[in-house]
Amino acid sequence: MKKEKKTAVKSGGLKIKPADSSPKFVNKTYKLTREVAPLSLILASRHTNRVPLLYFDEETGINRPLRYARNQNSPFQDEQDDNAILEPIVFEDGFLFVPKTNQILQKFLALHPANGSIFVEINKKKEAQDVVDNLNAEVDALIEARQLDVEQVENIGRVLFQQDVTKMSTAELRRDILIFAKQDPKGFLMMLKDPMLKLNASIQNMLDKNLLQLRNQKKEVWYNTPSNKKKMCNIPYGEDPLYIIASFFQSDDGVEMYKHLKTLVKNS
Repeated sequence: MKKEKKTAVKSGGLKIKPADSSPKFVNKTYKLTREVAPLSLILASRHTNRVPLLYFDEETGINRPLRYARNQNSPFQDEQDDNAILEPIVFEDGFLFVPKTNQILQKFLALHPANGSIFVEINKKKEAQDVVDNLNAEVDALIEARQLDVEQVENIGRVLFQQDVTKMSTAELRRDILIFAKQDPKGFLMMLKDPMLKLNASIQNMLDKNLLQLRNQKKEVWYNTPSNKKKMCNIPYGEDPLYIIASFFQSDDGVEMYKHLKTLVKNS
């Protein structure tokens, strides 16, 4: 059976929209991003040297000054005439309601540099979808965490908590991993997919067994085996030591040393 296509129906010379068509113009509400909003906030409504309001035009490569004037048809100052009537934009108790009849203000706010940082448009549909996505990620993360075998639990525990997991019971590790998966489900799921997880866990085990040492406020990595007390490498500022050590072990100079350290771990 063919699916009927909804079309506009003419009635008395008027074109009636299908019932499910989305309206072109809608009322919009905006809110300040601050948790504790002031009683009122006046948003910058025109470009000045002190408060620049510029929109970068991708087609022309020009920064175009913005200005809100209700009696104009464009939010760009270079498209407005000399009769622009300026009005303040005031958030009351953290909110600003803009009716569909004020399209120029809606356009101006969409282009405003503070959109996304100082204020955002309230989008209930998007907010609901974000909640659904977050809940689904939490469920997925908890299911994955519950299904981990003992080796995976220990590997994740070493990387996640960077401590000797042999001093914790399996139940304690599972508890802490489940808590982390619930608090940061997306981060946990990304960790599970990380191809470096097993290598990083192995390195942490070497650190736990003192076969490798972090010295000088974790700026240096040193070997600490019976036959080797030399410095391995330096840790650049802001870098994760596990990442730097793993990168070295994957190099031509580090592969054999990694195999040697793994043998020492196995025999310890």
